[in-house]
Parts: sequence; C-alpha cells; structure tokens
Amino acid sequence: VRPGIPLVEKLGRIFTAVSGSVPAQLDVDVRGEITAHDVSVWKLVALKGLFTDVVEDAVTYVNAPVLAEQRGCVVRLVTDPDSGDFRNVTTLRGTLADGSVVSVSGTLTGPKMVEKLVGVNGYDLEVPLSDHMLVFEYSDRPGVIGAVGRILGDAGINIGGMQVSRQDDRAIGVLNVDSAVPAAMAAELSEVIEAKTFSVIGLQ
Repeated sequence: VRPGIPLVEKLGRIFTAVSGSVPAQLDVDVRGEITAHDVSVWKLVALKGLFTDVVEDAVTYVNAPVLAEQRGCVVRLVTDPDSGDFRNVTTLRGTLADGSVVSVSGTLTGPKMVEKLVGVNGYDLEVPLSDHMLVFEYSDRPGVIGAVGRILGDAGINIGGMQVSRQDDRAIGVLNVDSAVPAAMAAELSEVIEAKTFSVIGLQ
C-alpha cells in the first residue's frame, strides 16, 4: 500500500486543479490486486492532496477530514479486485455542487513504479506525472497542439511530453512542461484554442 500513497495524494491535487472546486462527494475508487490489502488510508491521503492547494495552512492527515467536513465534502472508499487494463488503478471521482462529475485516474507501472495519469473525465491516457502539467479539453481540429506549442515556445517553456486522447469531436491534451506556466499565459492559451476547460497543475 505504501508506494501508492504519494500517487494518491498527487491525484488529489490534480483533481482540485481540474475541477476548480471542492466536491460535495468524493469517491476514492481503488481497483486491482491492491484491494487485497487495507487501503482505507487512501481516503485520508486523497483528502490531503485535495486540500493542499486550496487552503493556506499546512494540510495533514489529522486536519484533512476536518477541512472536508467544514466544506460539506463526503468521502467514500470503493474497492474492486477487477482493474481492467492495469494491475492496480485508483480513480478519484467527485460530484461538484452543480451536479457535474470530475474524475482523475492514476497507477504505478513497471519495476520503477512510475507514477502515471491514466484517465481524466473518461478520456483514456497514459502520461507520467511531472512537476508541471497542462490539461485541456477542446474541440478536435487541426492546429490546436501547434498553437499551444508556439505560445509556450515563444515564452521559453519546453514541452517534455504530450499525449492527446479523443472522443468523437472532442479531445483532451495533457502536456508535461519543464517550468511553471503563469496564469496569464494559461488564460491566453485557453482563449486561443477555445478550450472547454484548461487546467494548470503544479506538483512540485
């Protein structure tokens, strides 16, 4: 169970970045061989990550449940030994105040236990986690990734990795970048590509 703790905490931070708010209900959905062990601590770990970038004070395993209670966030643990394509996969699935649902999934792969993001809002991916990431959903059309690369390149921000996942006429892009993307640039990128959603993730 221990190797998965940093991953689950990071998934909590990614969830906050993608959703932009604290959910009314958060399901910590754990699937695979790991469910043969007690993974109940992952509820605390997910909450710690969820609130790390929300509150100014340090978030701990002790105060994370209190923060959730104060904000009306109910947390459930769901387990299933069947994990599909991966030996183990953890999904944080949250229902927001407006009824919309946000989900992020992650896993550890290979002998080095590489942390990977393998799903965002129903899109299948397999992207190694890094300190700085961009996640954006947009209408699938030519030129979008080129425009993103040009703006980042002009600002001297290097793209370390990229993956696009498509569903019908929509797509999601996940970029690993070598340095932080300022809020003003993120707003410019979102406007240029007419993004449905645009999230800047910092895990450093």
